[in-house]
Amino acid sequence: MPLLLGIETSCDETAAAVVRDGWQVLGQRVASQVDLHRRFGGVIPELASRSHLEVLFPLLEDTLAEARVALPDLDALAVTVTPGLVGCLLVGLSAAKGLSLATGLPLVPVNHVHAHIHGALMPWMAERGARGEATEPPWPLASLVVSGGHTSLYASTGPTAHRLIARTRDDAAGEAYDKVAKVLGLGYPGGPIVDKLAQDGDPKAIRFPRGMRGASLDFSFSGLKTAVATWVRERGRPADEQGMRDLCASFQASVVETLVGKTIRAARREAVRDVVLCGGVAANRSLRAVARAACEEADLALHVPPIASCTDNAAMIAYAGALRLVAGVRNGLDLNAVPGMRI
Repeated sequence: MPLLLGIETSCDETAAAVVRDGWQVLGQRVASQVDLHRRFGGVIPELASRSHLEVLFPLLEDTLAEARVALPDLDALAVTVTPGLVGCLLVGLSAAKGLSLATGLPLVPVNHVHAHIHGALMPWMAERGARGEATEPPWPLASLVVSGGHTSLYASTGPTAHRLIARTRDDAAGEAYDKVAKVLGLGYPGGPIVDKLAQDGDPKAIRFPRGMRGASLDFSFSGLKTAVATWVRERGRPADEQGMRDLCASFQASVVETLVGKTIRAARREAVRDVVLCGGVAANRSLRAVARAACEEADLALHVPPIASCTDNAAMIAYAGALRLVAGVRNGLDLNAVPGMRI
């Protein structure tokens, strides 16, 4: 496998990584913008783009220095081109184009969502590689990609073959967490706050609805979000800490039950033995625990990245780019950013 520099600027993290053989991370850096956007309760695209401009090239220099690699040592440049905020995507893509023009290195476009799937497999491959075993991912597999912007199920049969089989009809799961946290006055980002409170709450205290309970594998969280808002409007915010914990636990139970149940059904329908859980919401402790138990019961192997690698990072971009490079994918300087899903 080749040596790649990955660049990720699709939303509110500026990230770079140098990866060899798909799983050996020689150097990586991530600059988060959470503090920048916290006072607004969400990501402001213009501010996000400006922040990427300010930090990207120093971040690239630090990453290459950590990896002890110079640009001529690389085999290619991998960069996120879809999906994401278009201004943010263009910052990373423009930097990659400039480096490609200056060095002659091939330019490999990467789908950010597909890269999350590959990133979840990197620890498994690292363990096998350390034992001297083959590090080919366990295709075919089913994947749940769940974050603030995406809640989707994929069936993957190879490194460049990811078929979308289900997605949210409205809010993504992470988006629902943030909106519920806002209703409850808990702050931003809402997911980690709700998860922390839910750990000591009673998930059966309030029976919130489960969205899309029929045969469809698609998701819907807008009804759940509305149910929480209606509960608060009619009863007020919980007056004590335990009441808030119970409310958060009850909301989270609905989200987790829906995500895990549909993922197991997808794996059975696609007749796969391996399941990937990835994306920012994959850091949720309850989701990880319930998914692990459900996969064990269903005799499925679960692949989930370390919590620190669930959010956006460039190691997964570099690995996905390496697989695409080996498959013959490379683009010229006419490559453009596509905010909607593509490739």
